Amino acid sequence: MVKRYARSPVGAHYGLGDWLLQRLTAVVMAIYTVGFVACIAWQTPSSYAAWKAIFAGPVVRLSTMFFLAALLYHAWVGMRDIIMDYVKPMGMRLALQAAVGAVLLLYLIWSAAILWGQ
Repeated sequence: MVKRYARSPVGAHYGLGDWLLQRLTAVVMAIYTVGFVACIAWQTPSSYAAWKAIFAGPVVRLSTMFFLAALLYHAWVGMRDIIMDYVKPMGMRLALQAAVGAVLLLYLIWSAAILWGQ
């Protein structure tokens, strides 16, 4: 008889889906970086007001937010894998994963406040 186990929140076996999403986030970050460097090369900001003007448009704000979301998801997958590989006690593993997830979520909220705040 084969036993089937439910997917554990602290176990491995997330597999191909997360691996592909992490690679996709890397592509998104690379495209944003190339575009941002091109934008900066085309319109070199020399003051705080010039930098603020670059980020004033909705396209730049949305693409920057998309970049940050991709970066934070990429970081989540990487940190989760490191924690699963090196932290063996399940309670400590779950606590570390929760702490990392909370910090990354706070970074996302903080980034949105910076981008859309006045």
